[in-house]
Amino acid sequence: MERLIEKYLDEWKDSLNRKPLIIRGTRQVGKTYTIEKFAEKNYRYLLKVNLEQNRNIHSVFESMQPEQIINELSVLYKVAAEDENTLFFIDEIQACPKAIASLRYFYEQRRGLHVISAGSLLDHTLNEMQYSMPVGRIDFAYMYPLIFSEFLTAIGEDGLVRVIEGFSFDGYFGEAVHKRILELLRLYFFIGGMPEAVDYYIKTRELSGIEKIHTSLITSIEYDFAKYGTRKQQEHLKDVLHYVTNNVGKKVKYVNVNRNASSGLLKDAFLKLEMSRIVHLVRHTRSTNVPLSQMQDNDVFKPVFFDIGVLNHIAGIKLMDIDNLVTAFEGALAEQFVFQELTASGEPYIKQKLYYWIREAKNSNAEIDCLYQIGNSIYPIEIKAGKRGKLKSLHVFLAEKNKETGIRFNTDIPSVGRGFTARVNLPDRVELTYNLISLPLYLASRLGSMVIQ
Repeated sequence: MERLIEKYLDEWKDSLNRKPLIIRGTRQVGKTYTIEKFAEKNYRYLLKVNLEQNRNIHSVFESMQPEQIINELSVLYKVAAEDENTLFFIDEIQACPKAIASLRYFYEQRRGLHVISAGSLLDHTLNEMQYSMPVGRIDFAYMYPLIFSEFLTAIGEDGLVRVIEGFSFDGYFGEAVHKRILELLRLYFFIGGMPEAVDYYIKTRELSGIEKIHTSLITSIEYDFAKYGTRKQQEHLKDVLHYVTNNVGKKVKYVNVNRNASSGLLKDAFLKLEMSRIVHLVRHTRSTNVPLSQMQDNDVFKPVFFDIGVLNHIAGIKLMDIDNLVTAFEGALAEQFVFQELTASGEPYIKQKLYYWIREAKNSNAEIDCLYQIGNSIYPIEIKAGKRGKLKSLHVFLAEKNKETGIRFNTDIPSVGRGFTARVNLPDRVELTYNLISLPLYLASRLGSMVIQ
């Protein structure tokens, strides 16, 4: 299946300032498959080592000398190591910190050799490394489960992908095409974007085996918890994992996770899952201008899961009757989907950070699902599961922060409304005039590239 990151890998290969590349992502998002596919397309030789499966070769990296490392591995694996013709692929590099540290020397001493590494628990290793990080000598890229457009491409719906990618505010958008995309969006909600699940559906067009795949994915994730600390810490990780799947998009209250555990231990569990890319934390910010990070509150956040299909599985929502499935979870799924798309659809070399805004005041609470930067402007986003929904919080935000335009994601066709009016309950303002850009959920991946006037 085709992945968006492949275009970036092509650019990396031809870059005049190419550096060893580390691809970061949670387990089983397709890192190894994509790199091997890239190697087959672009190189004469692939020299691949897996440092988790074969720990006997860790000693090869002790010298930190690229020539010695590559010559020894070339002999052991019987693969030529030729500049420009060989891709040296170090898989599961987090298992050997010295291998990470040695990457800087490949950049300095063997720049003709193309080097890519990948790992699923890299952030933990990088955070605890005793060796100096090769700052400025390596590049990073981030990989996620398939976003919706990648899913559509994989199942043969290239025409719908062209509709999504070709969207413009002044173009025509047909109702029949819109309804077809929504049907497949609902299917994606329950299959998700993990390559194994998508591949199973492509080959069988059945949903019956996907729950088993999701079960296996969760088992492997929980198995990794053994690497994170004590048994008690592992229990907290499981508590947080299951809390997140039932509380997507809700401000975290530690007492609701485990009332018998301290907030410090539970916060540490959230941060560990964030480093593992299993959970994304959307942080509260008081800033309404660029940069949003300048007034972020690291102690106030809401969680989003890494994959919507696996989330549904853990939450106990069955796949077998999708057409008739209407639950109170719909709003959470819509928010999960939009955040998942926004996180994964940006440039691969940028670690996307997401923010939201909350106002807690007597008789005037308000919460904006997401604050998002387009160009140098910040837009408030509200996410709705249906075609309609109150926009009270959006009105409060626009009025209080003197903003003109808000964005709503829902299941209706795209529209732009200007000069709307609304009443607001603020001490110094009772009426608001504003613009509303309404987009279907499936256009979330396009948001960063839109020009909003």
